[in-house]
Amino acid sequence: MTKITAIIPTLNEEIHIEAAIKSVHFADEIIVIDSYSSDKTVVLAEKHNVKIIKRKFDDFSSQKNFAIDQAKHLWIYILDADERVTPEVEKEILKAVKEPKDKVGFYARRCFYFAGKKIKYSGWQRDKVVRLFLKEHCRYHGVVHETIKAKGELGFFKNKIDHFGYKNYNHFISKIHQYGELKAKELHEKGKTVNAFHLLIKPPFRVFSHFILKKGFLDGYFGLVLSITQGYAVLTRYIKLWLLNRSEK
Repeated sequence: MTKITAIIPTLNEEIHIEAAIKSVHFADEIIVIDSYSSDKTVVLAEKHNVKIIKRKFDDFSSQKNFAIDQAKHLWIYILDADERVTPEVEKEILKAVKEPKDKVGFYARRCFYFAGKKIKYSGWQRDKVVRLFLKEHCRYHGVVHETIKAKGELGFFKNKIDHFGYKNYNHFISKIHQYGELKAKELHEKGKTVNAFHLLIKPPFRVFSHFILKKGFLDGYFGLVLSITQGYAVLTRYIKLWLLNRSEK
């Protein structure tokens, strides 16, 4: 039987870590790679049969690729601490590793929850991520919103995993600033500059895109809040980039 290593990257995930670990109980090895959490994440994880690795965070891809290199098994299932593998997807995972049918990895679609409410539109209706893959064929690339680059064909699971992305609005905003700083640094290192288009056009268009084009209005008040916040995320990213460029001068 082909064995699986599950990997869970963490930073201050005490409200999620135990449920995340339990949702990958089918894995033959579970690695928690922790970026020196200041809460009870590690203490709670230690209650379970997992391997804990502490590593200073530099970027999302590097963190995950490092953990992949520590895995004992060829098949990797990687999940964020705020994700849960449903029983339906668990069955698909176990079948996929037995009968991959020439696939080197599989996308999992995600059912997104915000502050406890299921979000059906607002840009998340097509949300998908590669979660199960053969480690010799797949690596992460990108500083923020990292993606898998696969040497081979990828398949899809039919069912969705649950994604409890943000417990409240303050949590959402803190993540936006974290991602914004990382993305601004990446753009700065590529020599990108900021102009009026980035500050005056892109943010409102992002709001329009999520609320109208991606049907955020069908999520009601939550859709409006999420769409406006997406515009704020774009504005934040370019303000941080402008400050980085300015400080260098």
